[in-house]
Amino acid sequence: MKQKETVLILDFGGQYSQLIARRVRDLHVYCEIKSFRTPAEEIAAARYKGIIFSGGPDNVYDEDAPKCDKEIFNLGIPVLGICYGAQLMAFSLGGKTDRAEIREYGKTEFQILANSALLHGIEQQSVCWMSHTVYIKTPPAGFHITAVSHTCPVVAMENAEKKLYATQFHPEVEHTVHGKEILHNFLYDICHCSGDWKMDSFIQTTVEQMRKTVGDRNVICALSGGVDSSVAAALVHRAVGKQLICIFVDHGLLRKDEGDEVEHVFRSQFDMNLIRVNAQDRFLKRLSGVSEPEKKRKIIGEEFIRVFEEEAKKIGHVDFLCQGTIYPDVVESGTGNAAVIKSHHNVGGLPKDIGFTGLVEPLRYLFKDEVRKVGTELGLPDNLVWRQPFPGPGLAIRVLGEVTAEKLDLLKDADAIFREEIVKAGLGRKINQYFAVLTGIKSVGVMGDGRTYDNTVALRGVTTTDFMTADWARIPYDVLEKASSRIINEVQNVNRIVYDITSKPPATIEWE
Repeated sequence: MKQKETVLILDFGGQYSQLIARRVRDLHVYCEIKSFRTPAEEIAAARYKGIIFSGGPDNVYDEDAPKCDKEIFNLGIPVLGICYGAQLMAFSLGGKTDRAEIREYGKTEFQILANSALLHGIEQQSVCWMSHTVYIKTPPAGFHITAVSHTCPVVAMENAEKKLYATQFHPEVEHTVHGKEILHNFLYDICHCSGDWKMDSFIQTTVEQMRKTVGDRNVICALSGGVDSSVAAALVHRAVGKQLICIFVDHGLLRKDEGDEVEHVFRSQFDMNLIRVNAQDRFLKRLSGVSEPEKKRKIIGEEFIRVFEEEAKKIGHVDFLCQGTIYPDVVESGTGNAAVIKSHHNVGGLPKDIGFTGLVEPLRYLFKDEVRKVGTELGLPDNLVWRQPFPGPGLAIRVLGEVTAEKLDLLKDADAIFREEIVKAGLGRKINQYFAVLTGIKSVGVMGDGRTYDNTVALRGVTTTDFMTADWARIPYDVLEKASSRIINEVQNVNRIVYDITSKPPATIEWE
């Protein structure tokens, strides 16, 4: 999908490329991320309103450091270089860069020296977020320095005549006090964007495109009950109605009552063609005796495909497969110079021999927060739109060791109580992910007048902006106390509750 008005982000392997894109879209300007290798000719043909160079981990003067096509600077399209992107702009155009004696990382005070369209309206003394070991020593000819700090001679520079701007700091992070205003200045005052990227217009455009693509043919959707697949299904249903057939494979590894909730929403509220396959016994049989986490994941993924295949074949010929692919899935498959985070295989890598001839991926260009906005616009209930992130293998990787029906029931009850107490305390959207884990550890306890030897349940809560790093959530003690007391009293065979206070890294968010 290509919007009339688009800004390009060239990815040089920086960890913040997706964050830049999200900030730009928050300002109602559509943008897309492409590799730094993208030729200037291709960029010119796309008629972008502006270009942003991301940061990156490399040293610009290294021989194998990522470099863009120099012709980009001659296209007449406004360019904003950030961190590595700023250094690359200086290096490519004849300026000098050097390695700093002391790495500059974290909050830094800087001073604006001159009038600048990019820094217009910003206080002369402000705070930004730095993260670099290389700095711009001398700007290229035609550039002038617009901001400095005590340790950095070029915090910002520009050549307004050629529409080239650069900041050594990261305006996209929250720690840069006026970062949003700086990006707004670039998008609206320098690139002259109108800000036509809004969810209601996205839905209308996407629905129209899908109707043209699908026509009178059928679409099949593997519905997991997660946010992405649910919103994708609702959006396709808005476009083609009963031509969409959803197969909901309930493997029994969902949270308490979740399967029934999903069925109710899509069958009753949206009146969809929904096939629910209750396959818990089948999945548990395959998982019997298996305790190794990766083996559990593979078994669940493979079995999901087999069940979906069998149900799809009963339907007969289907022209299109709907997938809940979102933009991070696409970007994480590799755009810049960084190592590929993951190769994207949505819904377990569904095989193409089940009869479909094309893919429908209506959310392919959206970030998670945008997906949630679409879900709300489409009328999906809040408890589904704001559903907690949930791993594909479900509770199988929150039951440490072998998975059994008894263990699942215990964990479902404990997890439901914990999540209920978090919501009651008004923390439901303040903690980014929270759940219970059945640790597989048993310990001695005392209940009534008797000795017990029962299960230990761990509670986990984290705060994060990107799920790449996360901090453990400082849940108030009284909330933890209430959850612990209720689990001990209401869930059989549990006598100890612990709270996980480990951040990511060194731990991961999930336990397996």
